[in-house]
Amino acid sequence: MVDQEEEDLQMALRMSMQHSPPEPKRSRPRDEAGASAPSPEESRRMQRELMAAAAEKRMLALQSATGAAAPPPPASALAAPPAAASSAPQAPKDDKSTGFVKTEKGMERELSSEEAYELFSMVFGHDVSKGILAQWSNQGIRFSLDPETSMGLVQHEGGPCGVLAAVQAFVLKYLIFFPDELNKAVPGMMQIFGPRGSSKRQFQGSDNFSSLSEEIKIRALIRSMGEILFTCGSGKRVIIVTLNVLGHDIDEVDGMDDETVARALEGLSIESASDLQKILRVETYNAQAAVYQRLQATLPIFRSRMGAILFLISALLSRGLDAVQADRDDPTLPLVTAPFGHASQEIVNLLLCGEAVANVFDGRMDLGGGMFLKGVSSNVEVGFLTLLESLNFCKVGQNLKCPRWPIWVVGSESHYTVLFALNTSVQEENELEERESQIRRAFDAQDQSGGGGFISVEGFHQVLRVANIRLPQERVDNLCGSGFIVWSEFWQVILDLDRSLGGLKDSSGLMGKKVFDLYHFNGIAKSDLNGQLAAGGSETPPVQRPRLTKLKVSVPPRWTPEEFMADMSSTSSSVGNEQDSKDTDMTKPEPPQHAPVVDCVRTRWPRAVCNWVGDPPSIV
Repeated sequence: MVDQEEEDLQMALRMSMQHSPPEPKRSRPRDEAGASAPSPEESRRMQRELMAAAAEKRMLALQSATGAAAPPPPASALAAPPAAASSAPQAPKDDKSTGFVKTEKGMERELSSEEAYELFSMVFGHDVSKGILAQWSNQGIRFSLDPETSMGLVQHEGGPCGVLAAVQAFVLKYLIFFPDELNKAVPGMMQIFGPRGSSKRQFQGSDNFSSLSEEIKIRALIRSMGEILFTCGSGKRVIIVTLNVLGHDIDEVDGMDDETVARALEGLSIESASDLQKILRVETYNAQAAVYQRLQATLPIFRSRMGAILFLISALLSRGLDAVQADRDDPTLPLVTAPFGHASQEIVNLLLCGEAVANVFDGRMDLGGGMFLKGVSSNVEVGFLTLLESLNFCKVGQNLKCPRWPIWVVGSESHYTVLFALNTSVQEENELEERESQIRRAFDAQDQSGGGGFISVEGFHQVLRVANIRLPQERVDNLCGSGFIVWSEFWQVILDLDRSLGGLKDSSGLMGKKVFDLYHFNGIAKSDLNGQLAAGGSETPPVQRPRLTKLKVSVPPRWTPEEFMADMSSTSSSVGNEQDSKDTDMTKPEPPQHAPVVDCVRTRWPRAVCNWVGDPPSIV
């Protein structure tokens, strides 16, 4: 009996080492007498049969992993213990419908010809010039080498500034407000994205950017790219687009340095949809840790001259081409605008809020007849200001104007730069501003005119009770004489009412005044032909280097009358004697300076006064 059992076990082991599918191992019929209570020998034989079945299971799985045609599992394998069955390795599965190949790191595929054509037409249109294609094929995502601007991404070509400025805004978010997170090598969910809402406590960052190590800056960049792509993918997926020319193996680019990637890209150009299909490789990820690791591994590709266009395509595919077209008001126009190849507002909005909408107002605007324009649907992490608002061409909504963190992409007619603060308190209302908001909310709650700005006498008395305003009876009678109360008249009374009575009277004009610092970064670094002409046409044109400018900002209270400010200015300029004149000169504030960026600042803080040292900050 023992010899027979040993022979059966040896046969099962030999079968598990064969290359052809074995016949199922079947047990012999039991004796009727031993059916109810198996003997020790029977128990050992049954155990050996189960071991043989597990060996067969492993052999079948190995054949499947190496591409061999796997037969249905033998009957004895179905009876194997769960632990033995689950220990078998699983072969990669192909998704025939999408062309994906699943790996441990992601799903990899190439663009179809239809996708490539739709993508190229969406981004560049049908009549794009070679100059615009060259601009977008020669801009990497890399940091400035200047110590003073080492935290900034440098731009060498016109066009992709919208992509760089959006990424720059998120990089500053991590460098300024999440420095502790950047000391962690492997981020989790909260470490990649940071808290989604700003805390009520104040955050104070440092402006010692020259001390930032290269490793810290790279971590901030990777987290920023990951957050943007996940926002585009609605938090569910990320598509990372890399290059086929660097190898078809998903791990082949790991460990490549910048010089190796640059040599591999020599002679490479994008001039048509077929070029996109040939050179692009698409990788899809769902796990945030995998996204972080893949971005870190492929960072030399994004630092290369193809980096900006690859990141834009990654964002578009993460959002989904159909979803991008549905976001837009006019999907027939290219995302890269002619004739200069600038990034459209749709590109900037996609990177800031995850939706490729063309407008900057909140929500959507109903035009009637079933037509409407789409704006920004929710609050964002970093915001947007534009010179065009100061020119009355548009109105930026609160979602973009008041982001969670005091960082804004700044748009001009031809360029995108970044404005930021180191302290979150710049967006907080002070005591008097909160009081103003409280009174206005109480008034609006009684306004039954649909926003006309007037209320009934009964509603007016309710406002006085809710807002705890104690007006003298004479003023109450004057306001109620016409049978309704207009907001503008009521507001003038509040401005003249002492604070002890619930008003906002400020005899000094300084209560509620804000004083804070802003920083403006322009990453452009290219030959300045205008400067060359001004210098008399020297052989070597001067180079415009990335610039970081500190602005001192003073914002008077919103309720301070213009006449009062003028009176204060004239009074401070007149002095009674020479000593007073000297004292006034020492304490007199610096005269306000002006540049287009100041007009952008005033769209966020009306009547702000700005000063800086050196050349004025440039937004072009």
